[in-house]
Amino acid sequence: MHPADLGIVDAARLLRARTLSAHELVQACLQRIGERDGVHSFDGDAASINAWVRVYAQEALASAATLAPPDDAAPLRGIPIGLKDLYGVAGKPLTASSRILNETPTRDCDVWARLRGAGMVLLGHLHTHEFAAGGTTDQVGNPWALARSAGGSSGGSAAALAAGMVPAATGTDTAGSLRIPSAFCGTSAFKPTRGLLSTRGLVPLSFSLDHPGPMARSIEDCAALLAALAPRQPAAATLRGARIALSPRAGVTPLDADTAAGLDATLATLRRLGANIVDAPPPAAPLDVFADYGLVLHADIDTFHRRFAEQRGAYRPALREWVERAATLTASATDYAAAQARRLALACAWDDAFDDARIDALVEPTVPTVAWPRGEGYAHAGSDLDLISFTHYWNWAETPVAALPAGVGAASGLPVGISLIGRRGRDWDLLALAAELQRELGVPTPTWRG
Repeated sequence: MHPADLGIVDAARLLRARTLSAHELVQACLQRIGERDGVHSFDGDAASINAWVRVYAQEALASAATLAPPDDAAPLRGIPIGLKDLYGVAGKPLTASSRILNETPTRDCDVWARLRGAGMVLLGHLHTHEFAAGGTTDQVGNPWALARSAGGSSGGSAAALAAGMVPAATGTDTAGSLRIPSAFCGTSAFKPTRGLLSTRGLVPLSFSLDHPGPMARSIEDCAALLAALAPRQPAAATLRGARIALSPRAGVTPLDADTAAGLDATLATLRRLGANIVDAPPPAAPLDVFADYGLVLHADIDTFHRRFAEQRGAYRPALREWVERAATLTASATDYAAAQARRLALACAWDDAFDDARIDALVEPTVPTVAWPRGEGYAHAGSDLDLISFTHYWNWAETPVAALPAGVGAASGLPVGISLIGRRGRDWDLLALAAELQRELGVPTPTWRG
């Protein structure tokens, strides 16, 4: 196997055994980037993946050359990683894939500080939808089919993983931005319980809703990344005997044929692995939170983007519309506080629902469709709202979500994504269930089209 195709856990095992060096692994990833990423540009190129905004090749090689093999104290030492272009790195540009922002932080964001402290090697920054404000990243091509969207907003991260350029990446999730690109590109991601990971040093979309999280090809690898970021909790969860419910929101929007088949196959696999698929009453909470969600999101966007009021002409059209809508928000501080109070009540109602029905996880599609054609996400604000129809709700509810592929659609030949949703605070149990499910479902690999 080419070293760049190794996942985090497998690469760490070889590094520890000294059959592969960190320098060799970084060199292999940089070679793969050179072979597959194509033209690096702000707007993208139809024949390129263009996952990377900036690649720090010389620094990565120099860093890798000094590292000892991993050990019990630093199991990820020497593993290369790409950071979404919202993650501040001391001394490196931070642009949010935008012409508006051009900062050079003087300190690392908290997430990167922990990963750097764990000995991981930074390869570069990865493209995001501009300021993370959309479910597509249309300057990035999907490795499964370059004319398809890689999803967003963490599209560069998912595309780099799927194309075998890097074994580990980070993303952020405000309405689905970890999970949507993972579904479109056939990779995996984990949105932790809100507050488990620090957002300090990240460019925000919404101070109230943003969740940083790990991205990788497998859930097992996501768990390895999360373990470097947050204390690992004992997880005895297993699918045999687990109580899994179809989410009461699973029918909020129609599914395409491949996605519906993927959900059916997932339920059948869960049953085969010994899970009990149960009917659970919905919580004493609304299943539609879009009005409150939108109020909070727009208020947070306005709070951050006021500083760029004189530069709005340089935004892409969709983000300019979002910012202008946010600037005309008529809701009062009381309205905002009331929405946040309803959010807390909803999150607590879901805690009760999981506990009362003894539910280990909910299952639902990640997105209602396979990867869209590339090119519509920056035209108008809200043109990609269908993509967040399932995902945004769980940001509001603050629950952990594991997103993973459920095979490849028979009609489209593109990956299908499904999600497991858990109770707040039970992140490690949810990861254990998702990893067990993924061992049966497998991890699809695109046929490289370069």
